[in-house]
Amino acid sequence: MNLVTLDMTRVTDWPGFHALFADTLGFSHCYGSNMDAWIDCMTHLDDPDAGMSRVTVAPGTVLTLQLEGMSAFSARCPEQYAALIECAAFVNWRRIEQGEPAVLALSFYG
Repeated sequence: MNLVTLDMTRVTDWPGFHALFADTLGFSHCYGSNMDAWIDCMTHLDDPDAGMSRVTVAPGTVLTLQLEGMSAFSARCPEQYAALIECAAFVNWRRIEQGEPAVLALSFYG
């Protein structure tokens, strides 16, 4: 199973959000620490040659992000919470528009 767990209780602001994802997924040293760059990295999860992240999945498979502490995260960081959900959806929409399968799933409760 392609599963990565992220502890969202560590996030209190945008720098913390981007640091958590960059560190956990091994984003490129060129990562721009903004949501456009986040989308680019996540869009290419099934293309290890792109060098966008250390974590990759086989073509046609999905990476599930198990997001821990989302209730507190959504209350503490509503802007980042909304952006995470919207941008994850955009990653898959963008791929489907290009004739590629979805590559990303979010898993959280509460």
